[in-house]
Amino acid sequence: MIELRTPAEIEEMKAAGRFVAETLATLRDETKIGTNLLSIDRKAHDLIRKAGAESCYIDYAPSFGNGPFGKVICTSINDAVLHGLPHDYTLRDGDLVSLDFAVAVDGWVADSAVSFVVGTPRDEDLRLIDTTERALDAAIAAATVGNRIGDISAAVAAIAHGEGYSINTDFGGHGVGRTMHGDPHVANDGRAGRGFPLRDGLVLALEPWFLQTTDELRTDADGWTLRSADGSRGAHSEHTVAITADGPIILTDRSFLGVK
Repeated sequence: MIELRTPAEIEEMKAAGRFVAETLATLRDETKIGTNLLSIDRKAHDLIRKAGAESCYIDYAPSFGNGPFGKVICTSINDAVLHGLPHDYTLRDGDLVSLDFAVAVDGWVADSAVSFVVGTPRDEDLRLIDTTERALDAAIAAATVGNRIGDISAAVAAIAHGEGYSINTDFGGHGVGRTMHGDPHVANDGRAGRGFPLRDGLVLALEPWFLQTTDELRTDADGWTLRSADGSRGAHSEHTVAITADGPIILTDRSFLGVK
């Protein structure tokens, strides 16, 4: 069921969005060569506890995973791009890191992801990350009353295809509210003018993610981590966005912190 939020409810959702934004900014700043993925999860645990927030991941057990997830953040490294289960791995120079984080604050959920390189970056990795970020910007620009879901999907696809990347549509954006994943599904490829009409009060997590040389995924033995089928690297950018009559509001905006 697709739910629309009142202006008052969107205002209440801003607390979750701000906490997610601040947490990702903190974790990104502290994630360096030599950082262990389990320490990232422990830090996220600590921030959640101090804020009185609630993890959306730790008890998450959907049909596609080997649940419950058991951790509070997704840490996808290099050829992993989605649902990366934190494990005993110490980051090395040049690793491409994607952090995906979702929590509830006072019953309202916000969801966001960021990708970056620790240490010395490869040009192709920076290009991939930049493409996901520009695709997210295009998705947000298309998230206006009067457009349709397909307009968001087409905007994402235009950026990806323009850089020569193929697109997997199994996982994409989604509705956000009292739960982390709700209707509608927002694929990262689609036809403009098609799909559910965007209305005042619709809140979506928009999340372009691409792989360098494939659109096929494989699942790790942990039952969660999704990797490229050919070993090429992936990147993922995501914001929770409220669609309003006055334009889209990025609830997980990190720009006030001086970071993307």
